[in-house]
Amino acid sequence: FLIAKAICIRKERRMFPAMRVKITGLDPHQQYYIAMDIVPVDNKRYRYVYHSSKWMVAGNADSPVPPRVYIHPDSLASGDTWMRQVVSFDKLKLTNNELDDQGHIILHSMHKYQPRVHVIRKDFSSDLSPTKPVPAGDGVKTFNFPETVFTTVTAYQNQQITRLKIDRNPFAKGFRDSGRNRTGLEAIMETYAFWRPPVRTLTFEDFTTMQKQQGEPLYKGHKNGGREAKAMLYCSAESQSLLSAMKRYKTKKRSNQLWNYGNFII
Repeated sequence: FLIAKAICIRKERRMFPAMRVKITGLDPHQQYYIAMDIVPVDNKRYRYVYHSSKWMVAGNADSPVPPRVYIHPDSLASGDTWMRQVVSFDKLKLTNNELDDQGHIILHSMHKYQPRVHVIRKDFSSDLSPTKPVPAGDGVKTFNFPETVFTTVTAYQNQQITRLKIDRNPFAKGFRDSGRNRTGLEAIMETYAFWRPPVRTLTFEDFTTMQKQQGEPLYKGHKNGGREAKAMLYCSAESQSLLSAMKRYKTKKRSNQLWNYGNFII
């Protein structure tokens, strides 16, 4: 998973790359909903300063937007069903239109946000609604990963990020021109053998290595009646190629936004 910034405009847009998680430790025979919401990281609004290639606080956050919860379309399903698949939120869409009535996630542009994944047991789901905050209780477990914090923008502030996301996003075909001359970063990206690779299953050795490199766990656990429900961020080869391409394309100015904006997430 690699995000850092996400486009948020009046016309709803899919978040790319999509967030994917692997959930374990559920009761195979219980029924669960899985949902996602996106909450502010702080009460600040940001702006991008081009001459220093940095994000700076521009003032207080805008007024709160109506709560929205994305309920995964495979809900309601058994714990066994959820644990046998990678849960992908690739159909989730973002908008900054506060009058949206289509159930999309409403966010303010130029703010920092944190996605949260919720696992909700059926008997605690009576108050679950796309337009209400996620209910609380022993039957509701919430997972959030510091690696997935991102800033909403109306347009990418960095040309390299723009090119990377356009070339890798399957929903950005209208922006691609197969006949153009490709140099620099584009040439590097074309050296990769895969173009639209499938999700790669991570081994526990992968997670151990990545934890040591990033200093943050890529899974979160909640104990519940002897069981420990866990959610792990899932790494796609697509995200790996994006990260590798960015690391290889080192500009002379190391302070470029491509490098100084926190973690780029696998």
